Amino acid sequence: MPVSTRYGLIYTVLAAAVTLVLTGLAGAQAQGLAELKGTVVFSSDRSGPWRLWLVNADGSDLRQLTQGEGEENDVDPVFNSDGTKVLFSSTRGGKIGIWAIEKTGGTPERICDGDQAEWSADDKQIAFRRDKRIWVRTLASGDEKVVSPESFPNCSGPAWHPKEPSLTFAARWDGGNAIFLMQTAGGEPTKVYDKKGACEPHFTPDGALIVYETETNICTIQPDGQKNRTITFQAGVQRYGRPSPDGQHIVYCQGVTEKGPWELYVVSIKGGYPVKLTEGGSDMNPDWK
Repeated sequence: MPVSTRYGLIYTVLAAAVTLVLTGLAGAQAQGLAELKGTVVFSSDRSGPWRLWLVNADGSDLRQLTQGEGEENDVDPVFNSDGTKVLFSSTRGGKIGIWAIEKTGGTPERICDGDQAEWSADDKQIAFRRDKRIWVRTLASGDEKVVSPESFPNCSGPAWHPKEPSLTFAARWDGGNAIFLMQTAGGEPTKVYDKKGACEPHFTPDGALIVYETETNICTIQPDGQKNRTITFQAGVQRYGRPSPDGQHIVYCQGVTEKGPWELYVVSIKGGYPVKLTEGGSDMNPDWK
């Protein structure tokens, strides 16, 4: 057999094998998402500036939620308790602020200055970051108060406990990041974990675990600091992990480097092989309801 023919056959066989592998992976990915319920909201630059987008947890019905003008950017979306509204941070109006919009769309409403906001379990309050401190705002009255101690610098990412009047958040010192718990009434925070640049903490729906990120991976830990587990082991960088409504999965974004581009993935909260939820553009800051 001529050498050229032999190499041609080898190429054909290899190409067929690659096609079968890719087809199998695509099928496994679709099967892995098929039974997932709910909606994921996220921030994406796929239409230009960062806007909010929605996609069903099974990967269907991708659609844009927020519109805007110029270089206004919408990031950090989070659903309220029943998934009918979304809080987000935006540069609309030329100053970073906290906004809310109906899941069905419409005109966003500005709430206050700040960013990284999250609803309380009863949707009556929000916790957010302003001037590197953690604040709580009562929505009906507009009353606000600082809840993080003055001695805590560079606070970020407040998230409510689903059943108690308490928050988890991150704080940064020269030595690194740490995750803390604190009562919304005030008092000294309790440290949960302070290794590997831990930040972006979020409770599972039952309050039994905190999902958080390190410099490269998504992890879980009990609020008492016990049973710390690394959930993602893939190459690249995994960030912004959020639990599913039933607490059985985590949606997160993954990039080749910390500069992205980012795509959304879903993985079992027990670990395992993740499945890709989105592709195209750069997709970050997911939340699932």
